[in-house]
Amino acid sequence: MKPLQLGFFLFYVIAGANHFIHPGFYDGLIPDWLPFPDVINYSSGFLEISFGTMVLFPKTRKWGSYGIIILLLLFIPSHIFFIQQESCVTDGLCVAPWIAWFRLLAIHPLLLFWAFRTGFK
Repeated sequence: MKPLQLGFFLFYVIAGANHFIHPGFYDGLIPDWLPFPDVINYSSGFLEISFGTMVLFPKTRKWGSYGIIILLLLFIPSHIFFIQQESCVTDGLCVAPWIAWFRLLAIHPLLLFWAFRTGFK
């Protein structure tokens, strides 16, 4: 196993588990126009864990990477929603607006690139 794949696995399993350990953290990050925010939160966590685990195995690595890429693309409205909320969620995450923009415009594309490189290298 390559460090790129092991890091990917650990990153997404820990991120996915956080949806179950601290579900309230995501309450204000899910746009209010989406129905069933709890289902979205727990499903996201389950899928992050599942897709992250899939990269450990050569036969499922590509599909795990595809899954993470799709999730990351689906998370973009949440990032935009957070920026529209002035980068601050009541009783939750608050950061400087430039950090929210940096996360959307720099970190998010890097995560997409990492997913692509993990599944197709």
